[in-house]
Amino acid sequence: MTPRERYLAVLHGGRPDLLPRLPILMQFAAEHIGSYYGAFASDHRVLVEANLRCAEEFGLDQLNTMSDPYRETAGFGAPIEFPRDSVPICLQPPLEADPDLAKLPRPDPLQAPRMRDRIEAVRAYRARAGDRFSIMGWVEGPAAEAADLRGVSNFFVDLLDDPAYADALMARCVETAIEFARPQVAAGADTIGIGDAVASQVSGKVYESLILPHERRLVAALHEMRVHVRLHICGNIRHLLPGIATLGLDLIDIDHMVSLAEARRVLGPRIVLAGNVDPVSCVMRGSPESIAAAVRRCHAEAGDPFMVNAGCEIPAPTPPANLSALCRPIVPA
Repeated sequence: MTPRERYLAVLHGGRPDLLPRLPILMQFAAEHIGSYYGAFASDHRVLVEANLRCAEEFGLDQLNTMSDPYRETAGFGAPIEFPRDSVPICLQPPLEADPDLAKLPRPDPLQAPRMRDRIEAVRAYRARAGDRFSIMGWVEGPAAEAADLRGVSNFFVDLLDDPAYADALMARCVETAIEFARPQVAAGADTIGIGDAVASQVSGKVYESLILPHERRLVAALHEMRVHVRLHICGNIRHLLPGIATLGLDLIDIDHMVSLAEARRVLGPRIVLAGNVDPVSCVMRGSPESIAAAVRRCHAEAGDPFMVNAGCEIPAPTPPANLSALCRPIVPA
């Protein structure tokens, strides 16, 4: 099977030749090819080269377009700074000082430079790799993008003190995410990832009443585009699992502090679980033997359908031999 064929086989309920491997690589990938994070985040050519070379060398099955959370935020007008060796910085959230939604521009994904750059990454993957690998586009989830636009603290206050405003803001964020996903799908993405990490910091009640309806709208719109949907909310999401179970996702990343057995019990037998090896204590600091054993334990705990992944991004200082161990081919029993 090709990497894409085995990935789709699992999503469609079939039997792959090997368990698909989906580690999230960003700064690691940039440095592995002798580049740096700032270039990876600001130039799709570096991102594409880094991920393609890592996919070939380590045996990845999906090429991703993740780099940082500020693609849409830049489209909304925020100035973004690109430090050489750390995550890009949003210098001024557009709604931090003035929450007036009427003043917020509507980004055009084909014109906003950072949004267009991600679309170009998908197009370059397809041109260079054809159908060999799965290609994952990416959008920010409603809570994550709202927090980027308002500032995290302001957004959390909005959720409690002005839920109607928070609702309207997240609706705008979802509109933009949908419009950003369309050209990524047209360029060749077979999967769209949704990053909504800030949602892990709210209560289950707030999540289900305010955030979940917007995630549900986004997932439904993506499925209408005939792509698979992967959700990434890193951190402890045990309290969110009952709501997440209603989203109709194809694939979810589970971080290392969440029991895969509990996730399977709550989310059901059909969703693909990806995870949840600890990216720091196990992948970065462990031995190849302990990492391979951890992957086997995760698979046994999660059951099928399952894909290999760490709980979150692979840290940049990870020894290449350790990433190789995480991606060691496993033939399903």
